[in-house]
Amino acid sequence: MIWYPYQQMKTMAPPIRVTDARGVYLYTEDTKLIDSVSSWWSVIHGYHHPVLDEAIRSQLDHFAHVMLGGLTHEPVEQLSAKLADWLPGDLDYCFFSDSGSVAVEVALKMALQFNTNRGSKRDTVLALTHAYHGDTFKTMEVGDDEDYHFAFGEKKGVIHIPTEIPALERAFAESGDRLTCFIVEPLLQGAGGMLMYDVSFLKRARELCDRYDVLLIFDEVATGFGRTGNRFVSDLVLPDILCLGKALTGGYIGHAVTVANKRVYDGFYSDDPPHALMHGPTFMGNALACSVALKSIQLFEEGNYPERIRRIEAITRREMAGFADPRVKEVRIMGGCVCIEVHDAVVLDGFKKFAYDRGVFSRPFLRYMYAMVPYVIEEEQLVKILDTMKAWFRR
Repeated sequence: MIWYPYQQMKTMAPPIRVTDARGVYLYTEDTKLIDSVSSWWSVIHGYHHPVLDEAIRSQLDHFAHVMLGGLTHEPVEQLSAKLADWLPGDLDYCFFSDSGSVAVEVALKMALQFNTNRGSKRDTVLALTHAYHGDTFKTMEVGDDEDYHFAFGEKKGVIHIPTEIPALERAFAESGDRLTCFIVEPLLQGAGGMLMYDVSFLKRARELCDRYDVLLIFDEVATGFGRTGNRFVSDLVLPDILCLGKALTGGYIGHAVTVANKRVYDGFYSDDPPHALMHGPTFMGNALACSVALKSIQLFEEGNYPERIRRIEAITRREMAGFADPRVKEVRIMGGCVCIEVHDAVVLDGFKKFAYDRGVFSRPFLRYMYAMVPYVIEEEQLVKILDTMKAWFRR
């Protein structure tokens, strides 16, 4: 029996059975649905893309996977070189894993051991209120969303602050000498409620991290590859460690990477064996994943994706202009993301079926009705999604 995610198995409605997927559409036995959430924000090029399909087939003619322990191969070498060239600053050192949560685990482990290796006793992580960084244990510890992590219990060694500069400055003044790192979802906090904030907060964070010798970690698993309207938020403010996943492979295969700068890498580069980073996911650097990731990046570069995303945002702002309802707390739009937050989660009960009946797959959560569409979406398809969202409040 399948144990489904984020569901009470006893009361859940039957899941929608997908028989095919092409472009922005999910196909069932009797209908087709526009995927408004890109399979948890990952399928940026749409489904069944011929270039990505061919990348998988071509690599499969050689081998699907070999471990990186003592072995290497061309796809992982090419992807590492491409990321080092493509990412800003000296974010050049790629540690691969198999999911975004693990990429963040690796980043937190890097930050802790970086300090241990240099003889520091720092032991505290600074994170954001409403943070969500994944569902593995350390990521839940630095997260701050009781709807996901209520079973975790007391969280020790973590300080959570809102995205307000006075709170940021106060945290560093009071605890800066104890911090190993400051981890953020930059500009857009995804699963914590599609919360959006200004880049000035991140710029000040960079200044304070430099002053207090604290590593700055950007979790761009969700925000990377254009979702905020920026290629990466790291292009605006440079972190010490960057986590990527989801859209890294165009949503084809689970894969992720934790990218460190030279200072962090040098903190492990030593004649002392215990200074090595003792971590190694079995499927890190998977050859199929690396091959499709390279082609996904190529599509992003050659397909004028920044302009596509600007167009998506412009259409969304146009269509949502003037929309209001007393049950709605706020409408938020950034890049390829739109969120309607309601005051009471009960308001959204039944919306998934409502959208299904109108040819849209949507998956609201808690008080948030949102869309994070594939970047290949056409205007008519996007307008249909937005009209469906608004129509729910006109019933």
